[in-house]
Amino acid sequence: MVNPPPVLNTVPTDTWVAAAWEDFLTFADDPTLVSGRFYYDEGCMRIEMSPLGSAHGQDNSIVSTVIVLYAAIKNIATKELTNTSFRKAGLQEAQPDIAYYVGKNLRFPPRNNAPVNLNELDPPTLVVEVAASSLEDDSNRKQKLYQRMGVQEYWVVDVNAGKVIASCLTPTQSHFIRESQVLPKLDIDLVEEALKRSQTEDDGAISRWLIATLNQQ
Repeated sequence: MVNPPPVLNTVPTDTWVAAAWEDFLTFADDPTLVSGRFYYDEGCMRIEMSPLGSAHGQDNSIVSTVIVLYAAIKNIATKELTNTSFRKAGLQEAQPDIAYYVGKNLRFPPRNNAPVNLNELDPPTLVVEVAASSLEDDSNRKQKLYQRMGVQEYWVVDVNAGKVIASCLTPTQSHFIRESQVLPKLDIDLVEEALKRSQTEDDGAISRWLIATLNQQ
């Protein structure tokens, strides 16, 4: 007998609920739920199914542009992964908006459609979450998840305020920063200025402004 697909309304979404790892995988690996985002930490799971608006998409794109252009101009090796799942079986899973491996001798994931196996590969160096309705969770519970996962730097983009909350992470501690530690000398003010400009300027104009500004530094 074939088991019916899981019914998502049997668990609340967009909040953390207690769940065994096997129950979490029932949802996270269900191909009918590919539009969802899945998180797991310390015996709890969070399934995000809320639709994402234009503001979220635009800010996600602009932050990515800033990081990629900065790394290119400053000759910093990076590998970007968008909406990718990172999994440490039985313990943790996260699907950040953007993640980056940064630095020389990069060892980034193989090209496939499976979650990145953190039992075999390092976690990403930098993680970015773009927060509209999820700001409180992104700033607190998810930060602790990324700390335990081994992420070195974490940014939360506050869509409504146009601000970036950046933190340097260790497995047990965090502190706010206004200059990136993994992308040396990248000022968070520059990222926020790009976000502000994106409200009235097209992407090409912002890219040209970024290139000119970074080449003067």
